[in-house]
This record gives sequence, C-alpha cells and structure tokens, in this order.
Amino acid sequence: MLKIFRYLKKAYIPIACIVLLLCVQVSCELTIPTYTSNIVNVGIQQGGIEDAVPDAVREESMQALMGMMKPKDAEKVKDAYELYTKKQVKDSDYSSYKKGRLYVRKDISKKDREDLDKILSKPMLMLEMKMMEQSGQTKENAKMAQKFKGKSIDDMPESIISQAAISFVKAEYKAMGLDLDQIQTNYMLKTGAIMVGLALLAMAVAVTVVLLSAKLAARLSRILRDHIFKKVMDFTNSEFDKFSTASLITRSTNDIQQIQMFVTMMFRIVVFAPLMGLGGIYKVLKTNVDMTWTIAIGVVAIMTVILVLFTVAMPKFKVLQKLIDRLNLVSREILTGLPVIRAFSTEKHEKERFDTANKNLMKTNLFVNRAMTFMMPLMMLIMNAMTVLIVYVGADNIDLGRMQVGDLMAFIQYAMQIIMSFLFISMVSIMMPRAQVAAERVNEILDMEIMIKDPKRPKEFLNEKKGEVEFKHVSFRYPDAGEDMLHDISFTAPSGKTTAFIGSTGSGKSTLINLIPRFFDVTEGSILVDGVDIREVKQSDLRDKLGYVPQKGVLFSGTIDSNLRYGKEDASEEEVKKAARIAQAADFIEEKKEAYDSPIAQGGSNVSGGQKQRLSIARAVAKDPEIYIFDDSFSALDYKTDVTLRQALARETKGSTTLIVAQRISTILHADQIVVLDEGRVVGTGTHEELLESCPVYLQIAKSQLSEDDFAKARGEAAEHE
Repeated sequence: MLKIFRYLKKAYIPIACIVLLLCVQVSCELTIPTYTSNIVNVGIQQGGIEDAVPDAVREESMQALMGMMKPKDAEKVKDAYELYTKKQVKDSDYSSYKKGRLYVRKDISKKDREDLDKILSKPMLMLEMKMMEQSGQTKENAKMAQKFKGKSIDDMPESIISQAAISFVKAEYKAMGLDLDQIQTNYMLKTGAIMVGLALLAMAVAVTVVLLSAKLAARLSRILRDHIFKKVMDFTNSEFDKFSTASLITRSTNDIQQIQMFVTMMFRIVVFAPLMGLGGIYKVLKTNVDMTWTIAIGVVAIMTVILVLFTVAMPKFKVLQKLIDRLNLVSREILTGLPVIRAFSTEKHEKERFDTANKNLMKTNLFVNRAMTFMMPLMMLIMNAMTVLIVYVGADNIDLGRMQVGDLMAFIQYAMQIIMSFLFISMVSIMMPRAQVAAERVNEILDMEIMIKDPKRPKEFLNEKKGEVEFKHVSFRYPDAGEDMLHDISFTAPSGKTTAFIGSTGSGKSTLINLIPRFFDVTEGSILVDGVDIREVKQSDLRDKLGYVPQKGVLFSGTIDSNLRYGKEDASEEEVKKAARIAQAADFIEEKKEAYDSPIAQGGSNVSGGQKQRLSIARAVAKDPEIYIFDDSFSALDYKTDVTLRQALARETKGSTTLIVAQRISTILHADQIVVLDEGRVVGTGTHEELLESCPVYLQIAKSQLSEDDFAKARGEAAEHE
C-alpha cells in the first residue's frame, strides 16, 4: 500500500495542511470535555468561582488566613495581593463594600495561581470550620460537618478541601456585597461561548479536512489511472498474456476506486485517531488515574474484536477482487460473442456460466458483509458497557469525595473519545484489507518489467538504405513456449519493392510480420530496417516509418475522417480522399449522407467486414509511410476489389516497400518477391513463376487454390508481368 503513495510525492503542502488541521481539530475536541467539567463543577456546584484564589478578600479575613500559614507562604500571598484603602475600594469594582479595606489580587500567572490555590485552601478550610462552630448547627453546616467527621485536614480528599475553600470565598464575596448569581451567570455564559466556539472551529476544520482529503484522493486516483494507461500502452503481447483484458479494466476502475475511498478516509483515521486516542489517554490520566483500568478493559475488548474480524475477512477480500475479474471476463466474453452464442443456441449454457460467476461473487460479498455487520453492534455494546462501568466506579469515588461530578462527566467523554479513536481504527480494518489487495493488484501492473524497451543511446536510420527490410538468421520463440515458432529466417525486402509471404496456417507468417514493428523481439538473430537493427532505434521512430494494417480491421469510435487521419492528424482533405480512393473505399463513403463525417461506432460495428478492412487500408495509405505491412489484410475483399485495390496500391505507392501476408495465391501473383514459409522455416524465395518450378510447397498451395485453367492463366499473367 505504501508504494502507491510515492505518486503523491509532490503533494507535501496539502498533506501538511491536513495534518495541521487535524491537530487543531483534536485539540478542540479534547478541550471541550474540560469546559463541560468546568460548567458542572465550577459553574453549577461552585457558583462560578473557579478556585480558592479570590479576586478580593476583606482585610480581617486575609489577616486571619495569613496567621494560619507558614511565614514563607504568607509572604507569597501578600506579594500576590494589593491592599486597597477605603477610597480605592470606593473607586473600584468592589464599591458595594463600605466597611473597610480590601486585599485585591494582582494580575498573576497561571502557575502562581495554582500555587496560591494550594496555599490558601487549607487555611480557608480551617476558618470555614471555625465559622461553622460559631454559626451553630444549620442544615448546611451539619452536612459539611459530616464530611469532616473523624478526619484530620491532611487526610481529607482534595475535593472536600476545595469545596470548603470555595464556600469560604462565596462567604467573602457575599460579605463584600457582590452579586453571587451574576458571578455564576457570567461564568456560565463565558464558558458556554468558548465551548460553542471550539465546536464550530472543530466542525469547520473537519469539513476542510474532508474536502482536502477527497481532492487529494481524487488526484491520486487520476495519477494512478494515468500511469496504468501509459504502462499498458507500452505492454507487448508478452505482458498482455499475463493480464486478461477484464482484469486490466477492473484494476483501472474498481481497484483504484477502492484506493481512492481509503485515501479519502486515511488521514482522518491514520492521523486523527491516534492523536485523539493519545490525547484522550493524557487527559484521562490528568482527570483520574485510578479509573484508567476501565478504559484499558474496553480497548483490549475492541482490539480483540478487530483482530478476529481482520483474520476472518482479509483472505476473502483477496478472493473478492479475483471474483470481480471473473465476472467481468464472463460478461465481456458473452457480450462480445453474442452472435456466435445465438447461432449455436448456447444461451442457456452462457446464462449458467454467468450465474455461477455472479453467485460466487455474491456469496463472498455476503460473507464479508455479514462478518463486518457484527463490528458496529459489538463496538456499541463495548462502549455502553464501559459507560456503565465508569459511572459505577465514578459514583463510588464521588461518594468518597475523590472526584467531582463534572470530572466524572469529563472522564466519560474522554473515554468515549478514546473508544471512538479505536472505532476509527476499526474502520481501517474494514477498508484497509480491500484497499491493500487493490493496491497490490495496481502495483502488479505499475511494477511490471516491460520486455521491449528503447535503447539508452538510440541510433539514427541510414538514408542510403531507406525502406529496406532485412532478416538475418532470425529465430523466435513465444514466452514460456517449449520450442521456436520461427527458425533461422533470412531474407531481404528491397526498398520500393513488394515482398509477399505465404504458407499454410500456422507456418508463422503473421508472427514474422509482427516482429518488424517490435510487437515481439527476436529470440536470435536480428531485423534491420534502413540498415539499422530495430532494437537499436526508438520504437516511435521505427513505427513512424510503418503503415500497418492488421489481420482483423480495427476502427475507433469517431468519424470516418478521424479514423483515416489516425496515423497522420495533419493530413489534408485531399490526402484523405486519395487514400480512400486507393483503398477502394471512396464509393461507399460518399454514398453516406455525411460522407467522411459519418460516425463510426465502437469497434466499427456499424460497417461491414469488407468496409472495415478497406478503411483500415486507407488509414495506412493516408499516413504515407516508408514501409507498408499488410497482415492478410485483403482476406475480407472480393476478388475484383482485391485486384483493383492492389493495382491502385502499386501505382500510388511507388517508392515504398510493401510487405504482404496472404492466404490467396491470386493476391501475390505480381509480387517482386515471394517468401514461402512452412513450419516456421523459409522453404522458398522468388517470383511466382520461379517458385512454381523450384518450391514443391508453393506448387502444392497453388494447385489447391486454382483450377487448371486458372493455374495456367496465373502462370501466363506472372510470365507477362515479368
């Protein structure tokens, strides 16, 4: 999977932005539970008073507090407060107090405030206990006294000490005439506003991250498809043999889509989840260390579920992609071969074949989906069980005064955030296996070693041998074949001449002709074009010299004109029409309503086989190449069209080398040179007349195709041509 990300090496800035934004989001979401806790603990229970460090204290109360402290602590408290005179009090925010002077807190740091809180809390508790004794046993005092009963100050939990200190601060504020309800309201509004702001910021960041991730994933998808297409365009027949067409299509579409979906979620999961989990654990440890074991139980349970599901589902994901390949293959074969299927009445068999492939895919999909459906219910069960456990243990701690209600609420929220981070990781366990399999299949194509490559230092063609094609002791064996298909082939096709190849089916004619454009490379020997070994020049330079007409005419969706210009986009209108006339295609083209702008359906399905063949020939002629290669390209033409077309070619393409693979003797009667192949060997070379005298194989082919009259007539035509 990591190999795939090498194609995002230029996307450092978007990735850095996504990571930075996720850090901001994690920070916001981890801070919100703290404010929730503060609203409950400080806003509701403590009336908006944050700690035991009051903003102002009456002079007599401060003197009493400092009398209970160590001299060092008293000095520190004195440095943090400024004594206001009655006049200063009157002009300050505490003008409601008219009975004396006040100690007003200076602007101090957060750390100094925490130190002061520890220093002031116990003296305030001691004063609070004295005040309770003096004020008598009211209902509130009785409740507080019950908490203090049987405990020394040093043994009391921090929460009880804090509550007593806050109670003292409230009493001070009340004595100064401050509105305690307004203090509480102001604190609640301020904290609530911060929470809303953090939530809105987290939402905005989350939306931005999703947009950036989706854009990045789409970009990776485009790059991968582009690389696959370019790689497949460089494939030779050897590489195509390793991948079916259906598999290549699946890898370019479905597999890359799986990778795109994973990358869209990846940053949110791989970056966000660990940050959230680690941050949540840190916050939990700060809230209450004693209860962390409850989260550990939940995490272990979740990881066990993920591990089991991962082990069960992973092998099936690999099978799933292969079954998609199989379904695509069967569908493609059926749709392509529909006329043959109907002709042989095998619709029932093909339906059963498709049904089998479809059911196999369905069963595997159902297995995977059923396995994954257990995940969310199990996760929710674990989360709810954890919540119950935390509330049960937390309630006991609250009762013992070890924690406050707000802290329990914050603990639950942090626990849920930790669990949610593992839920995100569980989503990886669903998407990662399939994306991993898809990435492996895509990498199989991208990492495929191309057998036919351009040389590092390509040579130039020799002008003095322009158009000459020479085979020097060429042998060829298909990859993984047990024996050679061609054996020690040697001949020269002179420049500007016509060389034909004939032989029985399977003699190696098409194989030989396909070695010239380097669809395959020779096993032994060499092929020279313009006096240079074709392996020592660029493939593009070599193929620019060739006008290739395959055995089966291939047209592309578009128009007749776009197909004829396929090899030479800048061909003039006159050149296109001339090519059509030479290929005997002008008549049927001009009969069409839109003539050369007539549409061609995918694969040329809206023209006949003969028309498709002539358009393929016209496409090669329009290119005006140095060398023409006709791989049995006249087989779909009737005899009259065949003769007329060859005569036109001979007239119009003088100066170009022509190589023709043919099954019919009549097609090659007038060739300047005929090469006869038999079982991959050259058994005769010469003109038609020469071969009739010297080559038994050629003579046998001629007699099998021509009647005695035609045979005599053909000999006469050949002699006359000479």
